[in-house]
Amino acid sequence: MDGESGTSHRLKQARTLLWVIVAIALVAAAALLLIPKGNAPAGASASLGAPFTLVAADGKPFPSSRLDGEPYAIFFGFTHCPDVCPTTLARLARLRQSAGGEDAFNIVFVSIDPERDGPQEMAEYARLFPTPIIALTGSPKQIEAVKKGYGIYAAKAPVEAGGHAGHEGYTMKHTSSVLLFDGDGKLAGLISATDSDDAALAKLKAITA
Repeated sequence: MDGESGTSHRLKQARTLLWVIVAIALVAAAALLLIPKGNAPAGASASLGAPFTLVAADGKPFPSSRLDGEPYAIFFGFTHCPDVCPTTLARLARLRQSAGGEDAFNIVFVSIDPERDGPQEMAEYARLFPTPIIALTGSPKQIEAVKKGYGIYAAKAPVEAGGHAGHEGYTMKHTSSVLLFDGDGKLAGLISATDSDDAALAKLKAITA
């Protein structure tokens, strides 16, 4: 009987240890879900999006109410970005032509680097693309507010001398997804760099329907 009792005790200990391991794994998985990823906004949900006032490329205030009633694709980046930002904006410009042309939806580009991106820099950058782009910047406080409202992650990252960041010595790590909003101002989808053009185009056509 003592042997059976010892075996039963060991089985109970094993089961307890197994449940502890499972619990730790679940907690770790939940924690990972809360970490902002480069390809998706933090806590992406239909509630993303919030009223804002930023500064347009002409230096005048731009309230988010000017987007009311029209679908739009919004992307957060910076003018010193060496690859992701120009590639993403060029892709949106090309896909918009396939989705119905310049009137199909608005393309909104918001700087997450207000220290270097003033209205003039944003205007010059927007002109690099063969399509109208609403280029917006603002004060650090304004940018922080709009990032929070749209669930965007962005942070400075140091670079070595001779890198792409210029004399300031930093670049920006940030959410690389494009957020899609319908005419009612509700989040209708996301486009990531891994989406095929066909998949991205289908999502864009959905917000224009």
